[in-house]
Amino acid sequence: MYGRVFGCCIQGIHGYVVEVEVDISNGLPQTHLVGLPDSAVRESIDRIRAAIKNTGYRFPQERVTINLAPADLRKEGSAFDLAIAAGVLIASGVIPAEICKQAMFIGELSLEGTVRPVPGVLAMTAAAKQAGFKRVILPVDNTAEASLISGIDVLPIRALADLKLLCRSSEASGNGLPLTKPLNNVNHVNNIQIHANPTVSDANNPAYDYGDVLGQRHAKRAAMIAAAGRHHLLLIGPPGSGKTMIARRMPSILPPLSEEEALEVMKIYSVVGKLGRVERLITERPFRAPHHTISTAGLVGGGSIPKPGEVSLAHHGVLFLDELPEFSRAVLEVLRQPLEDGVVTIGRARSASTFPTRFLLVAAMNPCPCGYAGAQGQRVCTCPSHKKEQYMSRLSGPLLDRIDLHVEVPHLNYAQLRDDAEHLTSSMMRDRIAAAEARQAHRFRHERISSNQQLLGASLRKHCRMSTDAEHMLREYYDALGLSIRAHDRILKIARTIADLEDCELIDTPHIAEAIQYRTLDQRQ
Repeated sequence: MYGRVFGCCIQGIHGYVVEVEVDISNGLPQTHLVGLPDSAVRESIDRIRAAIKNTGYRFPQERVTINLAPADLRKEGSAFDLAIAAGVLIASGVIPAEICKQAMFIGELSLEGTVRPVPGVLAMTAAAKQAGFKRVILPVDNTAEASLISGIDVLPIRALADLKLLCRSSEASGNGLPLTKPLNNVNHVNNIQIHANPTVSDANNPAYDYGDVLGQRHAKRAAMIAAAGRHHLLLIGPPGSGKTMIARRMPSILPPLSEEEALEVMKIYSVVGKLGRVERLITERPFRAPHHTISTAGLVGGGSIPKPGEVSLAHHGVLFLDELPEFSRAVLEVLRQPLEDGVVTIGRARSASTFPTRFLLVAAMNPCPCGYAGAQGQRVCTCPSHKKEQYMSRLSGPLLDRIDLHVEVPHLNYAQLRDDAEHLTSSMMRDRIAAAEARQAHRFRHERISSNQQLLGASLRKHCRMSTDAEHMLREYYDALGLSIRAHDRILKIARTIADLEDCELIDTPHIAEAIQYRTLDQRQ
């Protein structure tokens, strides 16, 4: 007797269809599971045997061979339980094979036969749709998540016994069509509308508005430039000057996620089990602020079964690293590839997983260990010069070179604090950023570029045309400080964004001059 159903496994943040074949033949009552399963999949046999027995069915007392194909793909996790159990029941003749036509089974089984939710359902449902499946059969608690993928029927069940009800519905329809109503009074989530989901980020809360940041016009201007061109930003200043306030409000001036971006972000959160019970696509961009004690694996991802790290959880959003020099140097150095390439690849003996990391980095640091170097008023820096050098040496030159804007956030006296002639709010900044992004979208409409930060090589030269005076200014600055080619390109990209904010196509002298002001650490060399 033979049965075949389909399940799915996760590699990186993508789902891959797995064919589950079950063969029951004469022989000693043994169960063999093949197809490169991990320990969680191998252990599923005991769960499935108990679930089938406690549901009122009989587990075969013959030789049972279960194959997970393709055999060279590593199978991990507990999401195969329902597929294997369905395959066993079909091979035993308990349920008809028609139930599996164009259907994918996803879910973990308890010993009593209830179907438990699993992570990664969003990616699995997307893979099912791409492979041409018409429906997915999964746990009730994963219904809303799976229903975010349009064009595929989502059939939720609470227990293994509900497969019988599914069969009866198919028989009543006469042609194996899916249920017209979900089982157990579970409502489908159809016609999903884009809406905010507070479980992913709380940084878009109305309480986070740049109107609350008094003074610091220079830093707020830099934040607006960073958001408009997706340039990485480093804020340098004494404690209490407003660095964290400025960073926390960055998502409030970024545009909402597009539908494609939202699905990609939600796939990542689904894979790590942090998506929660959602019923709509998210619109706000993720904001992640890991503690400085984080490990390398926690930041970029890792583990024996590679999972996304903070740089991937911040994909299409903001990664905030407060007290930057307090992070381990080894941890910071692994940021180089994600900052440059927008992806991170984690290799293991059996496979390699790639996770997207297209985030906006915002970092904050003190100018010295005590934090008061250059501060005005009664606070005086007490750090010896060699201590300051050691503090700054925690950040490597190659890493700082990859951060576009280095901006000082000074301590303000009372008059400066109250003098805010240009009182920028998040709404005002967002309007200007939207206009600049519209210019970029029009400029890059025939290229695979979404922001000025991604300009490279020929595209950089093509889209960053300068006036003669602007080019002369940049040449003098480049030669005087001995900048790297990367720093030269960063200045040019920043100037391009400034020109976009000013609605100018040609980069002129004021744009270059302002861009140079945002390279504070270059000027300290």
